[in-house]
Parts: sequence; structure tokens; C-alpha cells
Amino acid sequence: MAQIGSFTRNEDGIYNGEIRTLTLRVKATIRPVERDHDKAPDHRVSAGGVEFGAGWTKVARETGAEYLSLKLDDPSLPAPIYATLTQGDNGEHKLIWSR
Repeated sequence: MAQIGSFTRNEDGIYNGEIRTLTLRVKATIRPVERDHDKAPDHRVSAGGVEFGAGWTKVARETGAEYLSLKLDDPSLPAPIYATLTQGDNGEHKLIWSR
């Protein structure tokens, strides 16, 4: 698992930060959205006004800590990127890539 981004959360629950991979380097926003149904995402991910991901709020079984499970996808990517956004130190949130 590798960290591919870092974000800060403001008082409105909006995360602002950057996503960095070998082929991607973008400033991104993860913002909460209204859910239409049970399987709808809790958050939408966008960069430069373009939506390219969605996120679901999850709770870790062992610790009870909340985190976001994200799916990022774009035509320039060979496959979707799955990642988790977890709280780190000093108010930073880490975007961790998983396969």
C-alpha cells in the first residue's frame, strides 16, 4: 500500500488536497453529496471541475474509526484506482492506494 495523496478537511466536511501517482498529479476536492439510495456514494471526487471518482463512508471493524473508501476512474487510467482516505497526523488525511 502506497500513499498517493494528502488532504485536509474543512469545517464543511470538504477535503482539499493533491493526488500523485506516476502518471497523475492533480489538485482534487472530495465533497459530501446527498444520497439518492443506499448504494449511492457519500462523496464525489473532482479535479478541475471534472468528476472522476466517488467515495463511501466506512467504519473499521477493529478500531471503529471512520474512513472513506474511494474509487477513482478516468479514461487516461488503465484501470480504476481504489483507495482509502484515513486520518493521519496533525489534521492531515492520507490517501492510500490498494489493489
